[in-house]
Amino acid sequence: MNSSIRNKIQVVKYDGNTLVELEDEVAVEYPLTIYVDGEEFATMVCSPINLEELVIGFLASEGLVRLYDDIESMTFDEGKGLAYISLKVKQSINKEFYAKRFIGSCCGKSRQFYFHNDARTARTVLSKTRITVSQCFLLMKLLQEESIDFRQTGGVHNAALCSVEDLLYIQTDIGRHNALDKIYGICLKEKLSRSDKVIAFSGRVSSEVLLKVAKIGIGIILSKSAPSTLAIELANDLGITIVGFIRNNQFNIYSNPERVIEGKSGF
Repeated sequence: MNSSIRNKIQVVKYDGNTLVELEDEVAVEYPLTIYVDGEEFATMVCSPINLEELVIGFLASEGLVRLYDDIESMTFDEGKGLAYISLKVKQSINKEFYAKRFIGSCCGKSRQFYFHNDARTARTVLSKTRITVSQCFLLMKLLQEESIDFRQTGGVHNAALCSVEDLLYIQTDIGRHNALDKIYGICLKEKLSRSDKVIAFSGRVSSEVLLKVAKIGIGIILSKSAPSTLAIELANDLGITIVGFIRNNQFNIYSNPERVIEGKSGF
């Protein structure tokens, strides 16, 4: 299997004056079907790199595992796009349960209209981490500098696990949710503390993205793009700070603004 995140192909480009045939790089789209304890669980469309981290993070996000050690074995048939997972504690996969939409009042708060398993796995984040204004700009600058595959293809998303001062791990995928699952997978594999970490993200902060961040257990997400209204409602409910539109020496804080300070950061 070609495990590159991008492939070169021939295209015809209009350069403003004429049509020219040239070589261009395009993001690779790869289907991966996941089997859990012999039963088909899900098919994901992803970039064909860091598949182990992707699967670990996805299973944790779906509530099938809590720790990396919950997985007994993991094998891949990359040529056929198959992943086989064996869990230490066997369980029957109820597909209806994992696909069913859930509507709940949650004590009159805004946590509504998302998948049933999100209601079980999304938790309020109690992180005391603070980040300065200058650190917000720095982390987004570093993320953009590392976004080589995006500059080459224009077709992938990037997510970075950060301290308040630097990027720690950056993951790239054609799917923005997948990039966050890969970050989650790294956290579980490396047994990393997440309460003092920040997510720097290249894409729009949708409700699904916000829920991924909540499941990872991180209290601050930075993005150059905007959040949705439901993402903001969920962020207020789940204790997450969204800092969006970080560009041109400006940004907006959409939820829990007390984590962003003008002085030195602290805990």
